[in-house]
Amino acid sequence: MQEYDIVVGLEVHSELKTNSKVFCSCKNQFGQEPNTNCCPVCVGLPGALPVLNKKAVELVIRAGLTMNCDINETAVFERKNYFYPDLAKAYQISQLVKPICINGYIDLKNKRVRLNRIHLEEDAGKLVHSTAAIGTLIDYNRGGVPLMELVTEPDISSADEAVEFLTNLRQKLIYAGVAECKMEQGGMRCDVNVSVKKKGTKEFGQRTEMKNLNSFRSVYRAIKYESERQIEILENGGKIIQETRKWDDNHGKSISMRRKETSSDYRYFPDPDLLAVEISKDDIENIRKTLPLMPDQFKDKFVNEYGLSEYESDILTKEKKLSDYFLEVINHYNNPKEISNWILTEILNRIKDEENADIKISPCDLAKLLKLIENKSVTRTNAKEMLTRIWENAENIDNLVKEFGGNIDDDKLKVIVETIINNNPKVVEDYHISETPEKVFRWFTGQVMKETKGKANAQKAEAYIREFLNK
Repeated sequence: MQEYDIVVGLEVHSELKTNSKVFCSCKNQFGQEPNTNCCPVCVGLPGALPVLNKKAVELVIRAGLTMNCDINETAVFERKNYFYPDLAKAYQISQLVKPICINGYIDLKNKRVRLNRIHLEEDAGKLVHSTAAIGTLIDYNRGGVPLMELVTEPDISSADEAVEFLTNLRQKLIYAGVAECKMEQGGMRCDVNVSVKKKGTKEFGQRTEMKNLNSFRSVYRAIKYESERQIEILENGGKIIQETRKWDDNHGKSISMRRKETSSDYRYFPDPDLLAVEISKDDIENIRKTLPLMPDQFKDKFVNEYGLSEYESDILTKEKKLSDYFLEVINHYNNPKEISNWILTEILNRIKDEENADIKISPCDLAKLLKLIENKSVTRTNAKEMLTRIWENAENIDNLVKEFGGNIDDDKLKVIVETIINNNPKVVEDYHISETPEKVFRWFTGQVMKETKGKANAQKAEAYIREFLNK
């Protein structure tokens, strides 16, 4: 069997973070009752005219600047004609000849992936497949939502690189405030173009496209499957057909849908209802000035200003909500290392298995908890129990301090230790004759902490236990 190179190009669609749709004033809002965020413009009624959402254009420029793109001075909208059962106009307003952004790149660990373009278009509605008796219903709420499409050059060579690229892209868009990228809501979707060629040759093979993959896992599996399918066909003397295929995630395979269209099949022509958009250098520079820190800049800040390790900084900046949360806690409690430790262990352990999970303790309350540990008002063990109660039951931290807070004074602690030792003479004997006395010692420590409900100072408790055991 010959060796093959895999060639992948991605077309990534991200819904922009605007209040209204791209060509009308309807709300850009997920989860509303079907067909309630609609108007004559976005459902394509005759005579209804589009008006461009300036914010959507600014967000695409912002995205382009974070990815090293050139910004066109003039951007033009075209009509893309196609059978859209979920776009009432039967065409989509998009961009072909003069998109807002061109060129650009995203750097991965071991390579640079070039970008062909980033353009602005409108999203389609949603088909809802009901029972056989009812048929397919259409929800037009999503129709007209501003959609940013990013197209890469065919620089990606594996499923792993594709996932790394998408992870990096999603991170940039969220940090820049361009999109929320909630893939489970369709807020970020990916079309995957795959071809294979004999290893070392320059000429690309025939490609296929898989549409609307909405998870990194699906993208990974689809590329692995499709590249292997194509290699098997070529090894058996067959030819790859240029086509659009559907990825069936449940069965882990792609299915032919239709022959792949080219741009001429869409009969693009300039939209007569929309003027060209003029973008000045001043416009671009004003947007550039509003760009927030990007993940790499946050990593440098966390390492250089807060003394965190590269590993800690990498984890804290993977999700913007984590880096924002860390900085909020810092405002209330200036101990970066301790905050990082609690976020990376206690917080992440509680949200790691949930998609877009909320952090159920406020930055202020976490800061209070860490201060209580620092001034020895509560033990670390009790602090963890308090965190659990806040997380699971939304209990008030001040009430929990009354229950868990306060250390046992020395005289009382001595009495408790002496009583436990006097009441357990057999265990005392075991301590003195055992080959593993520390194991027995830990039993006594556990009894003291149990009796004091975790309020005993652990170091003092251990010192008193040794004192009484060695009398």
